[in-house]
Amino acid sequence: MEKENSENIIVCKSLREAISLFFDKDVKIGNRQRVIGGDANDAYALLLSDGRRAFLKENALSNADFFRAEAEGIAAVSATRTLRVPQIYAYGTDGDRSFLLMEFIDRARPQSDFWEKLGTGLAMMHKVDTSQFVKGGRYGFDRDNYIGAGNQKNAPKNNWIEFFAECRLRPQFKLAERYFDRDTIRAADWLMDHLDKYLFEPESPSLLHGDLWAGNFMADENGNPMLIDPAVYVGCNEADIAMTELFGGFDSRFYDSYFDVMGLEPGYEDRRDLYNLYHLTNHLNLFGSAYLPAVIRTIRKYEGF
Repeated sequence: MEKENSENIIVCKSLREAISLFFDKDVKIGNRQRVIGGDANDAYALLLSDGRRAFLKENALSNADFFRAEAEGIAAVSATRTLRVPQIYAYGTDGDRSFLLMEFIDRARPQSDFWEKLGTGLAMMHKVDTSQFVKGGRYGFDRDNYIGAGNQKNAPKNNWIEFFAECRLRPQFKLAERYFDRDTIRAADWLMDHLDKYLFEPESPSLLHGDLWAGNFMADENGNPMLIDPAVYVGCNEADIAMTELFGGFDSRFYDSYFDVMGLEPGYEDRRDLYNLYHLTNHLNLFGSAYLPAVIRTIRKYEGF
């Protein structure tokens, strides 16, 4: 067993060690039931020999760093004391497998004020002081992590526009050059050189969930909102809100409650697709050319804005 001091996260050398550490040395796995949802990992509800439950994610040994990043992201959101996230017990390796062991959460029907709580909670998270999450700059995160299965750079920067250019769009555009023709590469380069025409420097940085689509929140056992599967970093709050609109699934009460607390900067609708260009290009790089028309359309939109 090791402890990662910055997040107080436990790293274990086996699943047995993790269960013994967080439950009892004599506790064993009584039953393992596969949980459906998400295709990146094998997921199980564990019924332990003392009647308690835990939630387990497993993957290949080479994927251990994904679980490190997820544990760090959940720890960061938890540190804001705003929206609930699952408690992380430990992550580590066991033979030829990597694992993440965490709290098991029963899902319940959302309460009538679920959307208001989610919007207000996210706004409060976006208002928390972020100096604890990134050293050497105002934007980024203490370590690189992942956006889905893609690498996500978090090198610290003092300027939001520079961070979005160098750590978000440029790496994705570079990977996507195998799909781009010369005109698209030229248009992408032009956009990179003119981001300051469209984006602004926030008054205060925000801790972002980073991958805030409808599959990454849920109602807990009391019907209250909680966040799962973050890809956290410190950035402009609008980037999180933009992604909620990329694939839909968020009620209007969420937005009303969020902006009641956080406020809405003029011109957000003009910036929204630019923030989502990062996610669309990541999807292009991960899943293939079906996303190419949307990426090109968005690049062209800002080239001639």
